[in-house]
Amino acid sequence: MILLVVLSVLATLGNASANDVTKPNIVIMYMDDMGWGDIGANGNWAKETPNIDKMASEGMLFPSFYSAAPICSPSRAALMTGRLPIRNGFYSTNRHGVNAYTPQTIVGGITETEYLLPQLLKEGGYKSKIIGKWHMGHRPDYLPLNRGFDEFFGSPNCHFGPYDDVKTPNAPVYKDDLMLGRYYTNYTIHKGLSNLTQIFIKEGTDFIENQAKAGNPFLLYWTPDANHQPAYSSEMFWGKSRRDSSYGDSVMEVDYGVGVILAKLKELNIEQNTLVFFSSDNGAEGIAGKAGGSNGPLLCGKQTTFEGGMREPGIAWWPGTIKPGVISPQLGTTMDILVTAVGVAGLQLPSDRIYDGIDLFPVLSGKVESIERPVWYYRGNELFAVRVGQYKAHLWTWSHEHYNFCPGEYVKDVTTPDQVNRTSNPIVINLDNDPGEKYTITSGARFKEAMALINPYLQEHRDTMVRGEPSLNYCDKMVMNWAPRGCEEINYCLQGPTTSSIKLCGWDH
Repeated sequence: MILLVVLSVLATLGNASANDVTKPNIVIMYMDDMGWGDIGANGNWAKETPNIDKMASEGMLFPSFYSAAPICSPSRAALMTGRLPIRNGFYSTNRHGVNAYTPQTIVGGITETEYLLPQLLKEGGYKSKIIGKWHMGHRPDYLPLNRGFDEFFGSPNCHFGPYDDVKTPNAPVYKDDLMLGRYYTNYTIHKGLSNLTQIFIKEGTDFIENQAKAGNPFLLYWTPDANHQPAYSSEMFWGKSRRDSSYGDSVMEVDYGVGVILAKLKELNIEQNTLVFFSSDNGAEGIAGKAGGSNGPLLCGKQTTFEGGMREPGIAWWPGTIKPGVISPQLGTTMDILVTAVGVAGLQLPSDRIYDGIDLFPVLSGKVESIERPVWYYRGNELFAVRVGQYKAHLWTWSHEHYNFCPGEYVKDVTTPDQVNRTSNPIVINLDNDPGEKYTITSGARFKEAMALINPYLQEHRDTMVRGEPSLNYCDKMVMNWAPRGCEEINYCLQGPTTSSIKLCGWDH
């Protein structure tokens, strides 16, 4: 079968070439709601990301790099498993084609049957740390230290709030497996002002330095959530952005953090043995207007399977291995990060499951220019689109019947307010010429050419799909962050409901 043959060849190429590398360190910089058009390397007019842009000039820029979902939690689960949310269970069947995530009321989380990247790298002696936003389940069994990470500093939830700690608790901030405090009370966010990103930067550089001194190969998953609404930054950047928004300030600060972390690698003389990936969990939130980010020329944004929802900034940096200044034609996904990391570490993927990521090492090392592969656009439990090469075929179209996820943008038969099933006669877009998805192809020679390229991948995908048990179906106020482990030590345990009110989550995305 086509996909399995391709993956087999890639595994051979990747493992053969990676055997010459001595357990490189892996750093993943994963932003929150940052759009494709937010970085200068992709043409942002404000030019306020000098460190990210320098990273691109010193490494490889992927103009066509994708997340696995247009919303945070399933995107992060796909990054950590190398598998689509439909396979790893991070989706809901409560309503067709809706996006689900992990609010405080979620009962589920990332299932123990999935192997996460730190668990796989642990076989090679790696030490690992996550800093920032987890968002893959906040109940004890799902927390990072129970899923392969050695260290954790951050929160299992997003920094929504402030809440009253009576009807809704403020989300906790953890050090390893103990709560240190809560957002807004102990870790303040006030009108876009917070020192959290600076704390996350310091946690990152300290971890790098400690592991380098100990001689350990390491995985650093650095995922600040400052760009997510309500965006925040420290006094160093507050009110400084030319965009005149707290979002712009937050982008400037995470860019600063990227520069500090890369500088630390150089200071310790380990940059040539460290592979760094930079990307985002989903596109910028168009509905936020000026308070959100930019998706550049791409259509719509977060929550949608149009290009603005799932095409992300993508940069790989590895001095001495990646030739500087390369703009790659390769279609990449955040799921490739796991497969590539396992390969360069000289390890093997479990053979009992299908991985949707591919090993990018042949591309990163310049052995090949690109590898043909599909990109899947899922929204919840439905495959909405697929891309192979320059062509994207929309199998379903939907913006939303209530929310304006495409403000100021309208494309006939594409940004439909209601879900439209186009599986029997897809709408094709030539993304090389039309990243804004404005010109549809529904017949003729180009349509036939596109579908002849796409259909074999699509058929195999359907034939081999084994869906994971959905983890995001049930919600219960009883499971909220009332009394996380460690609350006793800081006298910050809250009294929540004593009886369950479990019900189907009411997703409306």
